[in-house]
Amino acid sequence: MKLTSVIRHHNRFLLSLLLNAVFVWSLFSIKWNSDLVHSGGIPTLLQILKGLIHPDLTLEVLALGLKSAWITLAYAVAGMSLAVVYAFIVGTLASGVITSTKTSRIVSKICFRGILGFTRSIHELIWAWLFVAAIGLSPYAAIFSLAIPYGGILGRIFSDMLNDVPEEPIKSLRSAGASKIQTLIYGYFPLVWADIISYTMYRFECSIRSSAIMSFVGLGGLGYQIQLSLRDLKYDRVWTFVFFLIVLVILVDIWSNVVRTSLIEQRKQRGFSYTWGSAIFALLLIIGSWLFILLGEHALFFDLFSDKNYEAAKRFFEGLIGVNNQQPAFLERESWSAALNLTLETLEMSIMAIGFSTIAAFLTVIPAARNIANGQLTGDKKWYNWILYGMVRIMYIFSRSVPELVWAMMIIFIFKPGLLPGAIALALHNFGILGKLWAEVIEDMDAQPIRNLASAGASKLAVLFYGILPTVLPRFLTYILYRWEVIMRTTIVVGFVGAGGLGMEFKLAMSFFHYTEITLLLLCYMVLVIIADFASESTRKAVR
Repeated sequence: MKLTSVIRHHNRFLLSLLLNAVFVWSLFSIKWNSDLVHSGGIPTLLQILKGLIHPDLTLEVLALGLKSAWITLAYAVAGMSLAVVYAFIVGTLASGVITSTKTSRIVSKICFRGILGFTRSIHELIWAWLFVAAIGLSPYAAIFSLAIPYGGILGRIFSDMLNDVPEEPIKSLRSAGASKIQTLIYGYFPLVWADIISYTMYRFECSIRSSAIMSFVGLGGLGYQIQLSLRDLKYDRVWTFVFFLIVLVILVDIWSNVVRTSLIEQRKQRGFSYTWGSAIFALLLIIGSWLFILLGEHALFFDLFSDKNYEAAKRFFEGLIGVNNQQPAFLERESWSAALNLTLETLEMSIMAIGFSTIAAFLTVIPAARNIANGQLTGDKKWYNWILYGMVRIMYIFSRSVPELVWAMMIIFIFKPGLLPGAIALALHNFGILGKLWAEVIEDMDAQPIRNLASAGASKLAVLFYGILPTVLPRFLTYILYRWEVIMRTTIVVGFVGAGGLGMEFKLAMSFFHYTEITLLLLCYMVLVIIADFASESTRKAVR
């Protein structure tokens, strides 16, 4: 046991050194000089900050923001409703719990996990580009592009949850003569139901931000208004619509916290409980969203199968595989060389982004923990602790509520196109997420050992480095690696606005209809995501 503990500590120390070394290596990809900033970058930054302090609150803009917020919410709700159906079906099949033989279980896992892996590896905005090219600017382009990757993410988690169910109750059902379907309904689902709902609510919060960035391909919502306002240099309007997005995310976050709390406490009171109230509200929200899409947006599902859409989709997908193209890019050595260089740049951008966000989160996470603010952990009750707590927590909410693409669209007005603005945009968004997750880890700590250190006369730094950090570091490393996976998927998106890497070239290829080049870039992107997924999972297991 002691040997295992020593090996784990050794692995964590080596991993920390490796992560620091890789981050320093990524910084050498940037030429750190005055050319990084536009000549008017500082005045533009001041104008953006002025708009933040004095947003446009006229009735016309507020009404437009409210309408756009509803469109963003409706797309997210419709997309997630399809994602949940897809996740339940494919996730159950990927778990192998309804198979009869060991061979069929292995085949089912490999096949359906492969489908889930493919659909979740491509970012939702990439799916949106593909659907818009195939079926035009239809609300279904946004809905499907949200449903497919989120369904893949949910399906993978659902599959893992079903596989982690204890065998004892399942064996009892089988010995009583229950069929595979009965075992699934009465055995597996009741044991994972609460976790499934909790995680679905978390992903729904994420889908709100994803729905907002559908504007980049011409679809409506808050992101569309933010983009138009940025083009017109109306920064006061930009922040008005950003605040609408933040409020929307906060409301969903509050709702999801209520649902998760009620599930954790397992309220069994009769009548109208929080869980049933949330279920009814969710059902009404789904019905209202689909009615708006069908009637308000006049988006009939069967219109997707028109001859016009069929011909457009046929031309597009034939172009991707190089039909009637004698020199497809994915068969040219020079194209592969250029694409691999862009892939390396994308990797460097993701490492810089997670490095910047880790540093920022590390510097702010201590005052962001509630048990430090109230003195429960350290016994140090200062009046200013709550002020720091509130300021940092607001900063976390603000940074994570704004999608990476929106941050990138603003930052590109300050910095010249390249890897740095993309890395900063990704870091700004993930800083809030990482800080929140880390603060919750500290809040879940056992307070007694830390109090013993403080009562023995240890300084604040000693308590931090000898009490808090050794306890939370494994979870911190796990969250760093997890967020790096997510960042890797998103790097291509910030490239759309000039942040470099694969995304910038992908946008150019779409604009000039270089379809075989799109295929090549997608292949490189998927390989990069798969490698990041594998590397992250392997290193997480090594430090557990």
